[in-house]
Parts: sequence; C-alpha cells; structure tokens
Amino acid sequence: MFFLLLKIVTATGALSAAGFYVVALLGAATFRRRAAHAVSSSPGGDARTAEKPFTPPVSLLKPLRGTDPHAYESLRSHCVLDYPQYEILFGVADPADPAVALVERLIREFPARDIRLVICSQALGTNRKVSNLIQMLPHAAHDHLLINDSDIFVPRDYLRRILAPFRDQRVGMVTCLYRGVPGRTLGSRLEALAISTEFFPGVLAALRLEKGMRFALGSTLAFPRRALAAIGGFEPLLDYLADDFELGSRIAAAGFEVFLADVVVETHLPNYTFVDFFAHQLRWGRSTRDSRPWGYTGVLLTQGLPWALAALAASYLPSSSAVSVTGWGSEWGWMLLALIIFLRLAVADTVGRKILHDRHLWRNIWLLPLRDLVGLAVWIGSYTGRRVRWREEEFILEKGRLRPT
Repeated sequence: MFFLLLKIVTATGALSAAGFYVVALLGAATFRRRAAHAVSSSPGGDARTAEKPFTPPVSLLKPLRGTDPHAYESLRSHCVLDYPQYEILFGVADPADPAVALVERLIREFPARDIRLVICSQALGTNRKVSNLIQMLPHAAHDHLLINDSDIFVPRDYLRRILAPFRDQRVGMVTCLYRGVPGRTLGSRLEALAISTEFFPGVLAALRLEKGMRFALGSTLAFPRRALAAIGGFEPLLDYLADDFELGSRIAAAGFEVFLADVVVETHLPNYTFVDFFAHQLRWGRSTRDSRPWGYTGVLLTQGLPWALAALAASYLPSSSAVSVTGWGSEWGWMLLALIIFLRLAVADTVGRKILHDRHLWRNIWLLPLRDLVGLAVWIGSYTGRRVRWREEEFILEKGRLRPT
C-alpha cells in the first residue's frame, strides 16, 4: 500500500509539472500573439491600423551603487534612445561612489542630453535603492516615471515601446522581460538558464492564469505619478527587499492594470561561483516565499524533472497484483520522464530562444538537469531560515521587510 501511494504521489507531482509547462506554453503563445499585433499596429507596421505614437515626456530614475565591467555600456544605452523628450536622473548615496565617474563621463559625452546626478545623502530605510528614489523624485520634471536596474542594457526603441501602453488610462504600470548574458563560470551560466527556462516561464504562466500581471519586474518599472500617489509614494516600500514586486503589486491592488510590454532588455550576469549562484537563488527564494507564501508553496509542483525522476524510481518498486496485471510495470515511469523532458525543452526553446532571444540557451542546455535539481534544493532551503545577504549586509526577512541582524 505504501509503495502504491508513493507511485501515485510522484506521478501526480510529475503530471502537475507537465500541466504547468503547458500553461507556460499557452502564456508564451498569448504573449507572442500580442507582440505581433503590436508590431503590425505600430508606425512602420500595417499602415491601415497604425495610430499616432503616444510618447509622453518621461523621467528615468536610476539609483546607482558601485560599478561592474559592463556598467558604462548599459548606462550609455539609455542616452541614445529614439524618443522625443526624456531626462535621466542618476542617484548615489555616496559622492565618492565609483559610479559617479561614469555619470560624469556620460554628461561629457552627451552634453545635449538632460542628464543629472543627485546625491542622496540620507538613509531613510533599510532598502537604500528606495531611499535614493525618494530623494530623487523631487528632481524629476515629468509626469511619467521609469525605473530600471543599473545593469540593464536597452534597445533604441525601448521608451517608445514601454510608454505606448499608457495611451490607455487604465494602465498604471508597464514592465518587461529581460535576458541574462552569462559569464564564463558555471554559476553564471546556471543563473542565465534559470532566467530563461524557469523564472520567465513562471511569469508567462501567471500572465495566462491570472488574465494579466499582478506584479512587476525590476528590469523596467514605468508608471504615471497618479499611480504612485495612489499607493502612498515610495515611502511604504522603504524596508522591503522585493521593492519591484511590491510596487507592481500595490499599483495593481489600487485598481490599475499592470502591462507586460513586448520589449526585451538585457543584463550581463556576474561571474558567479556555484556558491554565489546558490546564495543568490536562495535569497530570491526566501524573498518570494516571504512575499507570496501560498504561491511559493505551489512552486514545488512545477519541479518537473525531480518529480519525474522520483516517479521513475517509484515505478520499479513492487506492486500489488491488482496493479501489476494491467501490464504497466516501470514503463509508465519512463513515459512520464520522456513527457517531462519534451515539455521542459519545448518551454526552454519557446521562452528562452523565441521570446527572450537568449543566444546562449542551447549552448548551455546540457546544464538544465543540474539547474532543475538545484531549483529543488533552493525551494527546500528557502524554508530553512529567514536570513538573507544583500549588498554585503545580512538581514532577517519578516513579511517581505528587511530587518538588520
């Protein structure tokens, strides 16, 4: 009886993961259809359906701390955008921060571009990024605001594609997908795989199941001031680790639509060691579990490969005569494993290659089994504590908030 129960549980887990993969594929199909429609309806697309572009002035707010090898190229990409009117505000907490030199270099290279540096000397909360944003906001001139992570590289039509959805007054937040460009280390390549084959399939599955977005991504957070005012400004986010998720979630809860734009931006991933990669994933896992406890519990049912391997092992356990006479011995375990592998690769190719245009996906696909087993270990590890390390400091997570240790 115990062996039979084990077979039922593992098979159910594998089939649940298969269902998740199907929903992710449906979400990806919906996203691609909408993106194709947006292209055909834009200037340069189908002239019969083209509308006058909606290009409101926008203030880009970019909090900075430190630099990385690709920092200048990423920041520079924001200075050459094809957009009528925008300003860029960079914010640092420390005037001696090495990022200041990069901003000064940009100002020299683009004297005609409205670029300003804001020194954010006050520490208003545990999340220094949000602290900087609060101090940068009074310097922003425009009604529409956009925040993205400091390591994001954007295409020239980025602002046109991000701001266009605000034509609809119901839209209060626009966010977008991103792809990770891995370094040479194992940890960096595993991180890129996690982004392309696990994280964004989950986002697209949520898009399908929830009939829209209920959160936002740090790769792009664009919103009008009225949406920010509706949630009480940035101040309520001062002590949250997942400030991007909280910002999008609160704007959605205030009655606005969160729109997932069709543009994909890029980030160069650090050369993580395996330990660094695992620590980064664990921090993300604990943050997600703390912010969305019930939703994160369900992540276990998306772990296809571990479930399929467990089901395969269970298929070799002894069965009662009532079960064995069906003629299905261990074959069902192998069939489940084959189904999971097929769907897993289909999701990886559809989301990673066709949507994110991840050029490194198939080069690193052989690492996917390791990535999936690590994913299970991260899920388990996220329930073993609340301590996280962020920006070289240690904190305790309490309902999404950061408390210094």
